[in-house]
Amino acid sequence: MNFPDANRFEQKLGKKFLVTLEVNPPKGTDLTEILAAVRQVGGLVDALNVTDGSGAIMRACSLAVAKLVLDAGVDPILQMTCRDRNRLALQADLLGAAMLGIRNVLVLTGDDPKSGDHPEAKPVFDINSATLMQVARGLIQGKDMAGKALTGSPRYCIGAAADCGAKDLEVELQKFKAKVDGGAQFFQTQAVFDTQPLRAFMQRATPFNTPVLAGILLVKSAKMARYMNEHVWGIHVPDALMARFEQAKDAKAECVAVTVELIKAVRGIADGIHLYALGWESLVPTILKEAGVERSFVH
Repeated sequence: MNFPDANRFEQKLGKKFLVTLEVNPPKGTDLTEILAAVRQVGGLVDALNVTDGSGAIMRACSLAVAKLVLDAGVDPILQMTCRDRNRLALQADLLGAAMLGIRNVLVLTGDDPKSGDHPEAKPVFDINSATLMQVARGLIQGKDMAGKALTGSPRYCIGAAADCGAKDLEVELQKFKAKVDGGAQFFQTQAVFDTQPLRAFMQRATPFNTPVLAGILLVKSAKMARYMNEHVWGIHVPDALMARFEQAKDAKAECVAVTVELIKAVRGIADGIHLYALGWESLVPTILKEAGVERSFVH
């Protein structure tokens, strides 16, 4: 489709408080939930992340879903992991994305298959996310990983992940700097529930002039929060927050209230938010309106 450059995610970096949302491709061919999510948030978010086998769960091709999102009028951020493909396939998919008009790519190493629904799968990990970032930059410059010239060069806006709540902040900041040096143009963080670590991280990260979007996860219940604390890397839902959900009479209303509070708390600290809605995309319009970050643009 002829996607307006003014609506491209890369054009908004550093110019406004950004809002992105993460969606998972279907486990099958039914696109009902994806299309519903696009309709619900299409004019309210600056880009829509399409995950690539998140949690090492087998799902439909992220590249195909990203194209569907683009055709629906929302700028997609294609997540690409190094877990399942070697350097040949990764480069091929990057070029394929560019051919389809997909410019935004978030590079990730990927979760271990042993944690997913096909634990017997053999991981590839031919290269890591830092190398994949360098590969993408090389493609932009007209060369493949072997130094061979391309006939036509792609254009990408490259993103990376950050853990602002890492136990060793110095190590995380070293990784952050390396990713910036490697070509990262924006970052999306793990879920934030405490603004103090985020503030400490941003004080050190801000001089790099690379936008950081704070991860905001929609908690559905105390049971879900406990599960994530025990099984999901990089997530720690505070006990006080779990207590709120245990006492709540309306889980969705509490989810909206908590999420709005978190968004208001991170405004002025981070450069935007990255929402993990986990199937509750229908709450996003209300959340953004109550948090004061409602917007609408042509899509």
